[in-house]
Amino acid sequence: MDAVSPPAWASVAKTGAHVEKQPQNPDWWYVRAASLFRKVYVHGPIGLEKLRAEYGGQKGFTVTREHAFKAGGSVIRKALQQLETAGYLATTKPHGRVVTKEGRKLLNELAEDLARDMPELAKYKGD
Repeated sequence: MDAVSPPAWASVAKTGAHVEKQPQNPDWWYVRAASLFRKVYVHGPIGLEKLRAEYGGQKGFTVTREHAFKAGGSVIRKALQQLETAGYLATTKPHGRVVTKEGRKLLNELAEDLARDMPELAKYKGD
């Protein structure tokens, strides 16, 4: 999928105010985009603010109490925009983003391939 690629600033960006450093995995952008794609598939229609809350965490590297912080919106927004450009997501104005027919087809094909290649996943089948 050529439409999903990390921007130039992705190697130095943090994913939110609740983390101390940028991600250590060099392929973190692709992992986050795939995770967002799945979350929209399972929970859609879903908006940016709910996704920010989902990927947020506790900030507590001080003596004071921990507080919940949302994740940064730029990383999530750019990844969702790339998935929209690829044709896998669509925006429904008052509700958020949903998976398109092409996106649903891609996810179903990937799930079938994984089920075929990994028989130990048969216990998770919904039948």
